[in-house]
Amino acid sequence: MTTVSTREDSAEPAEIAGQAARPTGPRRRLALAALITRFGSGLYLTIAALFFTRTLGFGAMRVGVVLTVAGLAGVLASLPAGRAADRYGIKRVSAVLLCGQTAATAVLAFCTAFWAFAVVMCVTTALDRAAGAVRQAMYAQAFEPETRVADRAYVRAVTNAAIGLGAAAAALALQADSRVVYQAVIVVDAVSYLGVVALLPGVVLREPSRAGGGAGVASRPSERVRVSRRYQAVAALNAVLMIQFALTEVGLPLWLLDDTRAPRVLVSGLLIVNTALVVVLQVRAARGVHGIASAARALRVGGVVLGVSCVVTACAKGLSPVAATVVLLGAGVLLTVGEVLTQAGGWALSYDLADERAVGAYQGVFNAGVAAGAMVGPVVVTQTALRHGLAGWVVLGAVFAGAGMLSGVVVDGD
Repeated sequence: MTTVSTREDSAEPAEIAGQAARPTGPRRRLALAALITRFGSGLYLTIAALFFTRTLGFGAMRVGVVLTVAGLAGVLASLPAGRAADRYGIKRVSAVLLCGQTAATAVLAFCTAFWAFAVVMCVTTALDRAAGAVRQAMYAQAFEPETRVADRAYVRAVTNAAIGLGAAAAALALQADSRVVYQAVIVVDAVSYLGVVALLPGVVLREPSRAGGGAGVASRPSERVRVSRRYQAVAALNAVLMIQFALTEVGLPLWLLDDTRAPRVLVSGLLIVNTALVVVLQVRAARGVHGIASAARALRVGGVVLGVSCVVTACAKGLSPVAATVVLLGAGVLLTVGEVLTQAGGWALSYDLADERAVGAYQGVFNAGVAAGAMVGPVVVTQTALRHGLAGWVVLGAVFAGAGMLSGVVVDGD
């Protein structure tokens, strides 16, 4: 007996697209929450590295070690946070975590001793990842099953726009280059979480299905175990695909600066292109994902596109500045297309294969994979592509393509 249905949902794609174009109440409220917190994130991310390494003098190497350890703390925090949301309520746990983020982030602004910085950074990262797991569970219960991938895409588009706005505003802080100003920026980021807490009471959550949840959930115990293992396998493969974000943050910039003749300003240009295209394309990509089969297809195609983007990136070496610029821009576009496809496919499978009676626990597993991919991403990219050049880029591309293809096999298999 097949435990995972591969049929598409009954709603027609055109109907879903129409629904996606009209923001619903929960979508508007959760998009506003994303706008508030991610504007603060854009402020923080723009000044954090400079503040901790140069203003406070902790040094890039030591800060990097702390961030890696903090990433591990984030992975470990996702699972218990999801279970707590199932037991105590999604909105209640979310509010507690957000208040914790406010306090920890505010303290981070005034950590002048390295040991204090290390401890508080681990706490803030753990709270952030825990809140992310609970937030995904909230999306699963706030949005209707027929449109929640499109709704999630809309929120992500708002998220990227907000980060861009925050980063632009942080340019004023960079210009001032003052410890007090940097501390004020971090405090603003801290306070932004309270804005989300104020919005939570108005978020209406659906009641979980008494029969037990998603399209992939079976009724017999042995089948539930098999479905759970399948969910874990999909989460692990999605974690591999999440290494892609290290390409945007580490791989492309360092390859451009150290191994190509493209102008340095293109580092900023690639980030702007990525942010703008996500805002434009994410909702459109989600319109094509309206069931388990189409989600698996999105992961397959997205993984292959990510693989191609790696090979194209490698080809920029040795070219003239103009040619290298064109090639890297093309690689950046391909990377973004792969990103929006894999995001849409991953969301759909994380929702549709989960048991709604334990949505927090399932999202905790999935979010732990996302956190793990983010944690190991920089190391993987530097030790493959940046260390071994063309061969490394090809291997990395094969890893992405393979993870995308295997996701489809895992979902479609009996």
